[in-house]
Amino acid sequence: MADEKIDIALTVNGENVTATVPARMHLVDFLRTELELTGSHLGCEHGICGACSVRVDGVVVRGCLMLAAQCDGSNVVTIEGLSDSEEVADLQDRFVERNAMQCGFCTPGMLMTAAELLAKNDELPREQIREFMSGNFCRCTGYHAIIDAIETTMKDRKAGGAR
Repeated sequence: MADEKIDIALTVNGENVTATVPARMHLVDFLRTELELTGSHLGCEHGICGACSVRVDGVVVRGCLMLAAQCDGSNVVTIEGLSDSEEVADLQDRFVERNAMQCGFCTPGMLMTAAELLAKNDELPREQIREFMSGNFCRCTGYHAIIDAIETTMKDRKAGGAR
């Protein structure tokens, strides 16, 4: 059983992908090693840090907790796809302006989660932004800059600013 392989077909960042994967291969490992989409990072490998966050069928999930085989038939968006679509261009600009991405390791997961937050809300107080982002860990910034960047993007979008 340990060597069992599974055929999968999914869409990743708008591209149809077919592959044969080990039954126990995690989604983030598949994305990184098989598709060379290295933006999602492996941090804790227990679903706690959020560095491996990707979107599956419109919902942000932990790529280290999901098997690639579970994504058969799914639509997966990685940070590369999110960036290429320019969905988070303004958010990325705010992260740069606020120095919210110091080492950059957590940044892809932060952006994925923040994009989900911004898609659902056009106005939230800082404490609710902080709460929503609480599943993503950063060891560099102390979070203030990250929350600033998200809050500024939210306000700009509500005011009709750049998206």
